Amino acid sequence: MSRLRFPRGRAALLAGTAAVVALAASACAPKASVSANSATQGTSAASSASCSASSLPLHKQGQLTVATDSPAYAPWFDNNAPSDGKGFESAVAYAVAKELGFTAGQVKWVTESFDDSYAPGNKPFDFDINEISITAAREKAVDFSTGYYTANQGVLTLSTSKYAGATSLAQLKGAKIGVQVSTTSYQAVQDEIKPSGSISVFNTTDDEVNALKNHQVDAIVTDMPTVFYLAGAELDNGKIVGQFSYDGGGAPEQFGLLLQKNSGLTSCLDQAIAKLTSSGELASITKQWLADSANAPELAQ
Repeated sequence: MSRLRFPRGRAALLAGTAAVVALAASACAPKASVSANSATQGTSAASSASCSASSLPLHKQGQLTVATDSPAYAPWFDNNAPSDGKGFESAVAYAVAKELGFTAGQVKWVTESFDDSYAPGNKPFDFDINEISITAAREKAVDFSTGYYTANQGVLTLSTSKYAGATSLAQLKGAKIGVQVSTTSYQAVQDEIKPSGSISVFNTTDDEVNALKNHQVDAIVTDMPTVFYLAGAELDNGKIVGQFSYDGGGAPEQFGLLLQKNSGLTSCLDQAIAKLTSSGELASITKQWLADSANAPELAQ
């Protein structure tokens, strides 16, 4: 769900392999657009003072209010409990909070639906972390931080499907493909696979999976971490066909922390992500929670 993310439906992620193959740059490597030099500049005395926990323009003083959708599923979160620090996005949120000077106890989680998060208007949170892809259209209504994760699209089918052995996007043109509403996956399928038939759009990931099980669609397309989860936990005979990148005619698709438009926190979040990137901590978090996504084959055009 692209993830330009989106509502989804899946339970706890199977624990990732501890000894993991090095992250594939095209699949999992987080790509912050803030360079090491700019991160250094951003941590000047003046910047450090303006981004200290005591001086930040917060939704509620004394705490960092972080939003996400509910249910919050793996591998992004653990057991629908964002506050436990487990799962990729929970871990990223707490790492960012620490960079800003907050303790774990000062982080307060609230619920915000995916679609409401990027709607215009005042926000009841400091930032939202919910696999929300950064797009020009959304940036008209909200702010985004630097990207913290570069998302590839994944293709999932059943092991018995005639498309299970596809090695290229061209071989999927005749497939009936399902995507989730409000995600970038629809445009990715339309632009990259160019299916001969219509694309089926579903409200939730559960709906997509059920359609696949019932042979209403031949394959579903969503972000790679979700594809790995669904193949391992939701389908007895799921087959990951492969992955492909989608840039929408611009930069690679990235998830960003979402803030209210013209938020005074945006530059501070950029600085925090730059530090996590340059220190290697963001890559370490990605490897811990999303490493499996690097192992799917790349689909040729």
